[in-house]
Amino acid sequence: MKGFVVTVCLLTSVLLVNGCATKKYVRNTVAPVQAKVDQVGEQTTQNAQAIEETRGQLKQVDERAQSGISAAAERAATADQHALTADQHAMDAMRRANEAEQSADRATRDLDTLRQAVANIDDYKQQSSATVLFKFNQSTLTPGAKRELDRLVAGAKSEKRFFITIEGFTDRVGARQYNDMLSQKRADSVVRYLVTKYDIPINRIHMVGLGEDKPVANGRTSAARAQNRRVEVKVFSADGVTASLNSAVAPESRTAGRTAPTE
Repeated sequence: MKGFVVTVCLLTSVLLVNGCATKKYVRNTVAPVQAKVDQVGEQTTQNAQAIEETRGQLKQVDERAQSGISAAAERAATADQHALTADQHAMDAMRRANEAEQSADRATRDLDTLRQAVANIDDYKQQSSATVLFKFNQSTLTPGAKRELDRLVAGAKSEKRFFITIEGFTDRVGARQYNDMLSQKRADSVVRYLVTKYDIPINRIHMVGLGEDKPVANGRTSAARAQNRRVEVKVFSADGVTASLNSAVAPESRTAGRTAPTE
């Protein structure tokens, strides 16, 4: 009996010793693994944080890139608008330059025409004249005025190169502005009579209303004022100059005709 108890005690002791050894072994084996797991977990957490930070940085970079793209697009659109405006300004400048060139051409032509007219004006000499009178504050031609114009035109119709000057006047009764207008109406009446009755080309007539200016009578009597209510008509012709030139050229032509045929 004692031997059995001793045996049981020995077995129990062995088991206790082995159990303690197993727990220690387990602890020694698991501890490094747990530490590694903890280290891996911590590294995973750090990696997750780094990934989040990287995502945030990428988002910021993307936002800056989008902002840069938008700014670049806006600047490009502004540059296009500026270019379009510059093109419009250039077209406007070109149009104005063309208009200025055309105006300069017209001015040159007008100047040439004026120079030609000035060069030819000395060829014209006064051939005849007439003065027609008007009633007070009237611009209608009287029968006597029409007879004077008929007489004047009878001589002018035979001229080939001629022009007619018509100057209207008034007395000094009334406002100057009104008299200027009245003198113009009187001159218009003479022009209308010559053009409608005798078909005088309008481009051969030079007309002006001078109002109270250039009075022929300075008195204050009714007779003096009646003389100032007038239209002066003058006929200028260059036919006399042309005839003189033809006469001067004719002898030379006859002399030339003896030596060579002429056209």
